[in-house]
Amino acid sequence: MIEQMHEVLGPQGPFAHTITGFQPRPQQQAMAEAVAEAIADYATLIAEAGTGTGKTYAYLVPALLSGKKVIVSTGTRNLQDQLFHRDLPMVRSALNVPVSVALLKGRANYLCQYRLRLAEQEGRFASREVVDQFQRVRSWAGRTQAGDIAEVNDVAEDSPLWPLVTSNADNCMGGECPDLAECHVAKARRAAQEAELVVINHHLLFADMALKEDGFGELLPTAEAYIIDEAHQLPEVASTFFGVSVGGRQLLELARDSVLEHQHEAGDMPELVKAAETLEYRVRDLRLAFGNEGRRLWNEVRSESKVINAFTEMSDALSALHELLSAAASRGKGLENCCDRAELLQTRLSQFGEPAVSEQIYWLEVYPRTFTLNATPLAVAEPFQRFMAMRKAAWIFTSATLAVKDDFSHYARQLGLEVAATAKWDSPFDYARNALLYVPPDLPEPNSADYTDAVIEAALPVVEASRGRAFLLFTSHRALKRAAEVLVGRCDYPLLIQGSAPKSELLRQFRELGNAVLLGTGSFWEGVDVRGEALSCVVIDKLPFAMPDDPVLQARVQAIERQGGNAFRDHQLPTAVISLKQGVGRLIRDAEDRGVMMLCDPRLISRSYGKVFLDSLPPMRRTRRLDRVQQFFARMEQVPNVAVS
Repeated sequence: MIEQMHEVLGPQGPFAHTITGFQPRPQQQAMAEAVAEAIADYATLIAEAGTGTGKTYAYLVPALLSGKKVIVSTGTRNLQDQLFHRDLPMVRSALNVPVSVALLKGRANYLCQYRLRLAEQEGRFASREVVDQFQRVRSWAGRTQAGDIAEVNDVAEDSPLWPLVTSNADNCMGGECPDLAECHVAKARRAAQEAELVVINHHLLFADMALKEDGFGELLPTAEAYIIDEAHQLPEVASTFFGVSVGGRQLLELARDSVLEHQHEAGDMPELVKAAETLEYRVRDLRLAFGNEGRRLWNEVRSESKVINAFTEMSDALSALHELLSAAASRGKGLENCCDRAELLQTRLSQFGEPAVSEQIYWLEVYPRTFTLNATPLAVAEPFQRFMAMRKAAWIFTSATLAVKDDFSHYARQLGLEVAATAKWDSPFDYARNALLYVPPDLPEPNSADYTDAVIEAALPVVEASRGRAFLLFTSHRALKRAAEVLVGRCDYPLLIQGSAPKSELLRQFRELGNAVLLGTGSFWEGVDVRGEALSCVVIDKLPFAMPDDPVLQARVQAIERQGGNAFRDHQLPTAVISLKQGVGRLIRDAEDRGVMMLCDPRLISRSYGKVFLDSLPPMRRTRRLDRVQQFFARMEQVPNVAVS
């Protein structure tokens, strides 16, 4: 099979004959051969494939031809849908192989018939708009085969309706559900068990790794090969799933569901409703006691008297509700489920009463209306390696951004993959011809109070030269907000600002307008694909180092230094380099794309570590002169696909 890859993806292969515009790429062929070899040998491979390599086909082709059971995991649900509904059918058709495939998402992505009926019987919705959305979902529920809520295009992903009509790991009754025969989750999991290739996402992969009990038995089928796309996201996702969290939203949902189930199964116990309402009050009191939004170490917060009192009262309210639910649990499966959830939340909450596990980071995140208490492991390599050891399988980790320069050691160390084979294929795009890297002169230090203002002043003539068509990417929401204030009234092109509309809508407007300027933060640094002239300039305000006051970073820095390491060199710098590579990757998405990458941070030049960032980027020509940037754009307009010399 390994020898086939060059032929299959070559100029005389099936893809060249069946897919319009397919271009054979040596990098793609080489990656496919490496993946095929890893699958055949049950080996572990870390593979970086630059933008334009065609890594999706490079792993799907050997996966489909391997004859083995394969699980492909990608970073987000949107990428999962794209892979399953667009890429996979094209590859399977070109190869003409009868491999059975399945798409499997997390439980919250499927309509729950039981909770749909509960929501309808309760009839309490936040607004008339949510009532209208419910009517549309109820109508769709009678037609859908898969029950995937992504099918409902006219209800936003963040609608408050979805938690009411979907289940999660806490409130799902699993095999005890009265609607199990019609359960979309159960059907999807059965299809996944039977398929030869299953497409999932990282959150689902780790839900299985963490061995969360959910009433359905093993979450994923046992595979002979795991292909992890967008693998740079894996360490962060792993930290979430190998840790413990308790959120205000979980507690409020428990209180609400307890009242609902009381109405059906324990109407003669009004004290249960009162206990649930008391818990709701105490959760909201604790949120107020936490004060302003943000992240903090739990030990810094839990000693405050108002927090101590509110935390104790909320814990007591949860215990009181659990006691009543225990007495009522025998009356029905719904109340039994609420009782189990209350017990689990009590267990998790108790960890924050006297946190003592040295390998855990205890921290708090406060949102406008809720909060989350988190216990995050300092390192995930050990539990991840335990999971890998339980399965005799090939493991392929791939992304456009895994290496720092040509070194994979940072990524490998995070997941315990030090013995893995590594490979790197640079982008086939002609960056030297089609892209220019501009580092503006005379900017103040990034910690200066007027830094964002200075960035915008430096960016305005560049945006003018590019005639809009620009992403302005920021490392903080505060900087984005300030930039928007400065630009309003000074920018001659349509401004699209993150938060003013859903991400998908902003991207749609950006493509259609053709001359817009989009201001974004983290969610626009990766997973965004705008091809053609609509995006001809990307401006990044700062090197994306994590905020120094982030509690998780603080704890990891301290742990590295206790062990005699250098936290900046071993963790902060490589993490920032990989993040910057993602942001820079937004500019050139196609062989014909051209544009200017403007990196504003003066530390690229003034600090010795700036060279590590620059050497990790694609081989663009560099300049510090604005007139060279203006000349580049002028030549773009005059001569198609000819860059300035």
